[in-house]
Amino acid sequence: MAEKRDYYEVLGVGKNANADEIKKAYRKAAIKYHPDKNPGDKEAEEKFKEAAEAYDVLSNPDKRARYDQFGHAGMSGAAGAGGFGGFSGGGFSMEDIFSQFGDIFGGHFSGGFSGFSGSGRGQRSQRVNKGSDLRVRVKLTLAEIAKGTTKKLKISKLVACDKCGGSGAKDSNAYSTCPTCNGSGYVTRVESTFFGRMQTQGVCPTCGGTGKVITSKCDKCGGEGVVRGEEVVEIRIPAGVGEGMVLTVAGKGNAARQGGVNGDLLVVIDEERNPELVRDGNDLIHNLNITVPTALLGGSVEIPTVDGRVKIKIDPGTHAGKVLRLRGKGLPDVNGYGTGDLLVVVDITVPAKLSAEEKRLVEQLAGQPSFAKAESVKNQNIFERMKNFFQ
Repeated sequence: MAEKRDYYEVLGVGKNANADEIKKAYRKAAIKYHPDKNPGDKEAEEKFKEAAEAYDVLSNPDKRARYDQFGHAGMSGAAGAGGFGGFSGGGFSMEDIFSQFGDIFGGHFSGGFSGFSGSGRGQRSQRVNKGSDLRVRVKLTLAEIAKGTTKKLKISKLVACDKCGGSGAKDSNAYSTCPTCNGSGYVTRVESTFFGRMQTQGVCPTCGGTGKVITSKCDKCGGEGVVRGEEVVEIRIPAGVGEGMVLTVAGKGNAARQGGVNGDLLVVIDEERNPELVRDGNDLIHNLNITVPTALLGGSVEIPTVDGRVKIKIDPGTHAGKVLRLRGKGLPDVNGYGTGDLLVVVDITVPAKLSAEEKRLVEQLAGQPSFAKAESVKNQNIFERMKNFFQ
């Protein structure tokens, strides 16, 4: 399978391109590779689809941010419990692409272009309503982030009316022929486009392609087809997610008015603050305070990890600022590219006050050769650093 090209490269724009530059680049590519201009050219067809996929991502601020951070890996994911589909990405049909043209080219294209197999010419499809998306925030501990977890959420949302089945009609006889399209479900328009004047056939805006309208509304939902309800959604959250990351649970948002497909549930990740571990990407940092005797003589100390507390060895003569690296004790990468480390930064706790006896003992130690030598080396290091600074 061929590796996907960079979306910025596909549209020929830089990574700092603004929305207008991206739209302009897509219009240019869509005209160049349009099926009507390249009949039977499979390579042009693929480039046409590739440009549409690139535009879909780069024109959407949320998708673009995920793509900039994670690349193509951030635009797709394995399905999990509760319909978790990971990050949204490509997979366009020609109907999807042509449906974008109303925004990009100022027209209402819904397929029907000549010279392209499968573009929908002569085919009739009902416009599909989509429910609105819902957004929820989920708090996770570092331990949950490290292992991945499953959360059950009770979501208040719009659900299909159980009395009318979501249709909004009182019964199957509560319909009449649509007056706008006379029951055909389609209306014909003549529009000026970048390809010249074109006659297009689109879904009727009144009936949505059904050819009929409701004459008697459901008395429970008032013809909307939806009512307020609740649903318990089980969400599988993969290991390695981070603060602010958004996971999409397809089809778990609000139900659509008068039938259609549900919106999506957008799950925003919040990290709970850990009092002992600080996250830095996939690494974890712990500030370890040790006593003066432990720094001088060495010993064993206990530190926290995401798996619980463990003991590590402190070597004799350990100085403040030393970093001990515990490999593989950090957090896993959300895309599966290894695991971070736990970095233990050593600090030495110096007593603020000493008793008379403690002071006497310290003064005795200060006169010993090892301490005198250490002071000499310390002063020499300071002198060398100052000399280098002024050079």
